[in-house]
Amino acid sequence: MLRVKGLSVRYGTMQVLRRVSFHVSADEIVAVIGANGAGKSTLLRTLSGLHRPSEGEIRFMNTPIHRTAPERIVRLGLIQVPEARQLFPNMTVLENLELGGFIYGGKHVEISLPQIYEIFPVLSDRRRQKAGTLSGGEQQMLSIGRALMAKPRLLVLDEPSMGLAPLIVEEIYQTIQNLHRMGTTVLLVEQNAMGALAISDRAYVLETGRVVLSGKASDLMEHDDVQRAYLGRDYQHKWER
Repeated sequence: MLRVKGLSVRYGTMQVLRRVSFHVSADEIVAVIGANGAGKSTLLRTLSGLHRPSEGEIRFMNTPIHRTAPERIVRLGLIQVPEARQLFPNMTVLENLELGGFIYGGKHVEISLPQIYEIFPVLSDRRRQKAGTLSGGEQQMLSIGRALMAKPRLLVLDEPSMGLAPLIVEEIYQTIQNLHRMGTTVLLVEQNAMGALAISDRAYVLETGRVVLSGKASDLMEHDDVQRAYLGRDYQHKWER
């Protein structure tokens, strides 16, 4: 579904990504984990067309998109849930959801809203409430719901656990698993390596702009370097696939 090959990205003279390669197949959850500053957000902004690579190729559904405008990438079905939610705080929950589906017209929005409310019942209860007054967990649900309104073929999540209490993180990760079971392919980019690896099929470890490890998520969870850098030696599984 998504193939990234030899991707390099610069900010002026500073190189942030260095020949990054990875792929996501249909019906997978694939994680990209890494510490703050590893290049994760730059990678996602490049996938969404907000940055242009200095070299390399991105193909989505076998279509090159590394020179494609962001709005075209959205129409192809690569939809990102941004870091820190980035909602419209003075607009209602309903208005934020409607914006997610506006490119497909009012009929699509009308049909899709009940589906989103079924996944996130709290959004139905809060639909007339301003997004900025929601709790952090509710805002994350709204951000995911808004992305789902855009009919993603690949749902890309940037740090969905950031700033949330552990119980809410567990709820968000359970939602990601449920969406996957419903047929959504997911690219999950996280500092929270423990949670991301626990729910993913495969994973890549990004360090200083390079992919330094890759493989089955269950194997990486047991890898000495990953445990030492991200999980701690006393890590035990908390989530079950």
